[in-house]
Amino acid sequence: MKGDYTVEHRKIFHKQVVPYSGGELIVEGPVHPDQLASWTMHPDLDAFRRPKDQHEALVEIAELDEGRIIVAREQEQIVGYVTFHYPDEMERWSEAKMDDLVELGAIEVANDFRSFGLGKHMIQTAFASDQLENIIVFTTEYYWHWDLEGSRLNVWEYRVMMEKLMKSVDMIWYATDDPEICSHPANCLMVRIGKEVPLDSVERFDRIRFRQRFMY
Repeated sequence: MKGDYTVEHRKIFHKQVVPYSGGELIVEGPVHPDQLASWTMHPDLDAFRRPKDQHEALVEIAELDEGRIIVAREQEQIVGYVTFHYPDEMERWSEAKMDDLVELGAIEVANDFRSFGLGKHMIQTAFASDQLENIIVFTTEYYWHWDLEGSRLNVWEYRVMMEKLMKSVDMIWYATDDPEICSHPANCLMVRIGKEVPLDSVERFDRIRFRQRFMY
């Protein structure tokens, strides 16, 4: 348990078929770790680490109580994924030790599958059936993680694209004094506060968003 109480992590499985020129893509999740381990990773999914290592990391996240992995796959090959987990203990976002604060940590789609709206399909699957209404979900967007070369977008065009994607599940921009986010104006913090989240949790999150404002 991270905080003063244990939140219920609802994992309600959803699956949809996305037609495309090569056939059908499956978007589904949260995926059980055993099922996830049985698939392979597309070789282009290397933004964060080698595909084999990233595959292992996805399985480990899926095994966590709060962890959830949403995938897009072509038959048995994963061509895209989204991760949800508690913030890393080295980051400020973990300081409040909140059970109901979860990070949308990574979203990646293989190059050849980026024109089919898979990012939007995956994150909408993650929020389906009100399963995250008792959770504050946040994501930190850093321009140095963006594939500016592959997308042929400049930093501001990519920022608009990411904001639009996150807004599709009602995540909105939040101010913060976090040094990494403040280090470049294109970086941003996006947050969605579920309608069942208690006020106490919102206030605790505000205190870690603005470390300089609240002194102890």
